[in-house]
Amino acid sequence: MIKITAVEYLNTLPFVHGIKNSGYLENYLLELDIPSVCAEKMIAQKADIGLVPVVSLAKLENYQIITDYCIGAVKSVGSVLLLSDVPIENIKRVYLDYQSRTTNSLIKLLLVKYMDINVLWESGAIGFEEKIQGESAGIIIGDRAFEMVDTFTHSYDLASLWNQYTGLPFVFACWVEIGKLSQKVLNDCSKAIDWGVKHKYDVVKNVKKGIKLENYFENCISYNLPGQLNA
Repeated sequence: MIKITAVEYLNTLPFVHGIKNSGYLENYLLELDIPSVCAEKMIAQKADIGLVPVVSLAKLENYQIITDYCIGAVKSVGSVLLLSDVPIENIKRVYLDYQSRTTNSLIKLLLVKYMDINVLWESGAIGFEEKIQGESAGIIIGDRAFEMVDTFTHSYDLASLWNQYTGLPFVFACWVEIGKLSQKVLNDCSKAIDWGVKHKYDVVKNVKKGIKLENYFENCISYNLPGQLNA
């Protein structure tokens, strides 16, 4: 049984669609988790293949990237946000998202290195969103970002900020394996993911109304690793 862990967000629907419906994979167990849990499972070797936050790659042993597909963004991504009631230069405290690994590191890099803004960092637990008020801001990632973006005066897209200061795209997570799976299995998994991305619009009809998933897929998420990212 091949154990696969993937993120349970809208942006991974094409991947999940390919794994489940392409016909390339069999005898597998797919578990959908938040990014931080995906990382924990791969680090603990509780999964063979996973969509792993890039900041967690350093904690993996003998891993290899198995496909050219990822969760990335060329400019704005729309679902990785710093939300606040005050302008970014007036923020005194930032709550980090318990669902995140890479984004929590990214905001620290952006504020400290590129923007010279010093804040108090707090680890956010379940329900921390209610503490985002006044001079306390918070990182919100995934589907919750769509739901919360209009409830705060200021919203900062971290992929957009990264591009603004570096001129580069950003990769949030990529597909890796850490076991000794056969090359055939790895090739089949790569084919399944490729099939899913190529048929990504098939999943749109199953998503609740109000979310413009076509625009999200087309103009926000880039599924190709750097070097192949489409502007």
